[in-house]
Amino acid sequence: MSATDISRALNDLLFTPGLGLEEAVERHFTPDYRQRTNGVWSDRADFVRHMTRLRSLVRGGHIEVHEELRDGPRYADRHTVTVERDNGRISRIEVHLFAVMAPDGRFQRVDETTLLVDGHPEDANLGSVR
Repeated sequence: MSATDISRALNDLLFTPGLGLEEAVERHFTPDYRQRTNGVWSDRADFVRHMTRLRSLVRGGHIEVHEELRDGPRYADRHTVTVERDNGRISRIEVHLFAVMAPDGRFQRVDETTLLVDGHPEDANLGSVR
């Protein structure tokens, strides 16, 4: 399996109609995956609930990676996610992400901070909605 990155992971999770959520999660995240978003820790089951909710709220969008760095198992990036909501609103969220990759190239741990840069204030919680 080749190493994943945030663009491939988010495109599979949110912006690839027809790809099952479990398949997308398995492709990019280890069974022991943990994530901290804006200071709140989640395990893989929490992450799947989060993605399930996001899929119900997001109609489309794209990701733009501004900076990306790999150093052995360490991965970091700064990216912006543009989402079109189910209600037609469009929001842009900037994310600063630091991760540890498993030997098989999947995300094992992510620590991220999100910032709504454009859009409705209610969309500021999209990074942690469940």
